[in-house]
This record gives sequence, C-alpha cells and structure tokens, in this order.
Amino acid sequence: MPNASAPELLSPAGSWEKMEYAVRYGADAVYLGTSELTMRGATENFTAETLPEAVRYCHERGVKVYLTTNTLPRNEEAARLEELLESAAHAGVDALIAADLCVLMQARRQIPQVDVHISTQAGVVNYRTAEELHRLGAKRVILARELTLEEIRELRRRTSPELEIEAFVHGAMCISFSGRCVLSNYLAGRDSNRGECAQPCRWNWRLVEEKRPDEFYPVFENDRGSYILNAKDLCMIEHLAELQAAGVTSLKIEGRSKSAYYAGVITNAYRAALDALCAEGGPRPLPDWALEETRRVSHRQYGTGFYYGRPENGQNYERGGYVREWEVSAVVCGYQEGWLRCEERNRFRLGDRLEILEPGRPPEPLPVAGLRDGEGQPIEQANHPMMTVLIPSSRPYASGSILRRARENA
Repeated sequence: MPNASAPELLSPAGSWEKMEYAVRYGADAVYLGTSELTMRGATENFTAETLPEAVRYCHERGVKVYLTTNTLPRNEEAARLEELLESAAHAGVDALIAADLCVLMQARRQIPQVDVHISTQAGVVNYRTAEELHRLGAKRVILARELTLEEIRELRRRTSPELEIEAFVHGAMCISFSGRCVLSNYLAGRDSNRGECAQPCRWNWRLVEEKRPDEFYPVFENDRGSYILNAKDLCMIEHLAELQAAGVTSLKIEGRSKSAYYAGVITNAYRAALDALCAEGGPRPLPDWALEETRRVSHRQYGTGFYYGRPENGQNYERGGYVREWEVSAVVCGYQEGWLRCEERNRFRLGDRLEILEPGRPPEPLPVAGLRDGEGQPIEQANHPMMTVLIPSSRPYASGSILRRARENA
C-alpha cells in the first residue's frame, strides 16, 4: 500500500465512460468539464444535470473531482459566471481549475468552500507569481510545462508549504507556451483555447518559393516533408521520484479528448509506478510491465519535455500521427460458470490470443479457446460492436477489465 506522502494521481475524465475507467484503474482525483469555460469544448463534457451524479460516483469511491473553468471568459461568459459557480458548488466539486483572475476572485467571494487551482494556462513559471496567487486564495498552482525540475525545486522552496503544486507527467505537449496557441485560429478558424484545436502543429509542412507557387519543397532533404512543429508526447513514468523530490504534490495525466481505454491503461500504469515508489518499507523498482503499458495506447514518440532543460530532441520530424499498435477487443461485464461475459468493441475470432488488463494488475494472456454469443450459442467470431460474447476463463476478472490484442500490420 502507498504511504500518506504519496503524490496525488490526477487523471482525465472527458466523458462519463472515461471517468469510470480513470476511477476504476486507480486515480486519486479526476478533472472534467461542462460546456462552459472549458479548454476541451469538443469532448463529451458533463452537464448541469450529470455533474452532481459524476461527483457522487467519484466521492463514493474516495476520488476527488476538479472542474475545469480554465478558458479566458469573454464578456457574455463573465456575465454568467455566478450561475456557473453556483452550479459547481451545488454539484459538490472539490475544486475549480481557473486561468482568469475574475474566476479566482469571484469563486473566493461566492463559494469559499470550494478550492481553486490555477490552470497551466496562467503560465506560472516563478515562485513570486505562485505565492501571490496563493495570497489571493489559490489552493494549488498547475505549473507551466516549460519548467525544469530545478526551477520547480526553487519554486517549492520559496513558496508557502500550504500551496499545492501540480505538474504534468504524461500526454501530448503543445508547441506553444503553456498551450496558449492561436495557430489553429489563424489557419483553420478553430479556437484552440475553446477546445476546437485543428492541431496545425502536427501537419506536414513544406516550403513554397514566391515565384514558383505551385512547387512545394521539403523543409529538409526528405521527400516526405517535415513535421517541423510536432512535439513529442510527455512520459515521466520513470522519473516520478525526481518529481516527488522536487516538491510536486499532484501528478497530472493529459488527455480528456483521448479514449476511455487510454484513461484506464495510463492511470493503471502510473498507479503501479506510484505504489512502487511510495511503498511501505521503502521504494521498489518501477515494474517493467507498467513502463510497457505506456506503449500499449495510441501515442507519439515519447520524451521528457523540459524537465531536464531545453529538449535537444523534443520534436518528431518524421510523422504527425500516432503510434497505434494495440486495440480493445472487449470489456468484461461479469463471470459465470467458467465463462467471462464481455461486451465487444473490435472484431476478434476464435483462436485469437488476447491480453486481459485488470485494474491494479499487470496484463495476462487470455487465448480465445472458445467463443459464444449472448445466448450461449457457439460462434466463430465476434464482429458486431457492443454485442455480448462469452469467453472461457479459469477465473473471474473484475468488471471493466479490458481485453485487447496487437493490431494486425501494426
């Protein structure tokens, strides 16, 4: 079991299903949004009706809920701020994530019982800003992703011990400072600061010479062009001890727009890593399987961001897409008389070799030695998403366990 000094593990919850996976696989807290003032406007956000239910679900399982109110509100949004804050307080959220001073100050006046965390969008990069925000009532600062470990240590040393410090440990990195980007607005008319980013930093860019408008030249000597703005994904699972030693009290996983599978797998991996780091009796080595799990989700090439100084190789110039080597086959719903009852996600067949991932455990092989439909009739393959299928198993697995397989031609 982890000890009391373990950092918080904070996971994304872009929808109800993603929230369930994050909670099931070991999050201490989740962050989620409604349709108001959120940086992920394109995700399946919660509503005024579902937010209280989500908070209740999490609190019953000992998990905190942080509500994202982290855009910069325009006049018409600022006029609705009191209503939004009242709704958040009524739902019982544990904290608001805010980037704008008006949200911070109004929240402290109107709902002082709810903590306020300062968003990474505020670009906190020094101890004086962090301390001033704390004096204004902020419980926590979510640091800009451009800080080094040494800068975090200095910030921690020179701020109030009561101020909590949150830092990103995993997920996509933005080419712009603290994610404050207008490339998408300019090139695609989609506001990146409203959750609508078209990700032009991932596009394949080439040069055009003024007198040859129809000729496109690679930026480098490569006939595929170059992804000159394409940042690698962040992965700090091997460096959690250094983050803890620097004074980070909450470790944040990016990815509200990513899949429920991602939320579960990455949360599970970092949960195992944190439990090993903070085990009673002293730290244990990072489990090899936990590190491998970070490669079993869709991801770009990994790096360590700015934590060790300016990245010498923080860009991926070869491709803008994801590495996708695994896919979800089914999800466990129950167990009876030697058969797992599952809900299919992607087609698989009798004889396929699957893996099963149960919360809190390393993956195990699960060959499909038999296959039946929901009525118990033998079938050769499961090829209808969401259909009920039965798979033989020597033991039960927890509901929500994930069955997956390596993708063909991955």
